[in-house]
Order: sequence, then C-alpha cells, then structure tokens
Amino acid sequence: MASKLDVLTPFLDRIENPQHRARTEEVLLWVTDTFPNLEPRIAWNQPMFTDHGTFIVGFSVARHHLAVAPEEKALRRFSDDIRRSGYELTKMLIRLPWEKPVDYALLEKIIRFNIEDKKDCTTFWRRK
Repeated sequence: MASKLDVLTPFLDRIENPQHRARTEEVLLWVTDTFPNLEPRIAWNQPMFTDHGTFIVGFSVARHHLAVAPEEKALRRFSDDIRRSGYELTKMLIRLPWEKPVDYALLEKIIRFNIEDKKDCTTFWRRK
C-alpha cells in the first residue's frame, strides 16, 4: 500500500545533505501523521499540504534551515510564539535551523489555525 508521503519522495530525493533530508522527511511525515486529512502535493517544486483544495502549509529547503510557509496571516498571528521558539521569521516564512530541534507544538498550533481559519475558504490562497 502506498504511503501519502510517496508523492513527496521526488522532492526528498533531490536533497543532497543526508541530515537535511532526514530532518525534512521527519517533519513531512509528522505532518501526514498528525493531520491525516491534509493532502500532500508538490507545487512550485516544493512540498505542501492542502485541505479541500486550499493551501495550509508549505516547506522548502535552504542551506541553513528548513523553511515553513503557512501564509502571512498565520505568521502574524503566531509571530511572538515563533520568536520565543528561537526561530527567525520573514513576511512569508519561518526558518527552522537545521541544528535546532523542531518545535512541533508550535507547528501544530499554526497548522490547526490555518485549517480552522480556512475551513470555508474556496480559493487556494487567502484573499487579500
């Protein structure tokens, strides 16, 4: 039986650093296990998760961090929590340094917020 994570394997296979690949796979697997109703997919060459066709969270890999992109509204809502976790944030993403542990409780709050906030959303992205 195929795993929901199988759709993300081509992305994972392109990560050259084995530690970065393992961490990214761990986070993506955590998302699929914690939120089994979310649909994983690759779009814009990045793994992301959707709910009823609307964007919930995306990920990308950089030299020094795994980036989490939950849309600007979620970043604003949780900016204090993100900073308390020791992560940097920009207008569009959170940087999870490779050498620091992942704050899964924070990720869960952000993802749950997006799922609830976008439950009636009929577009991929939030309307501005």
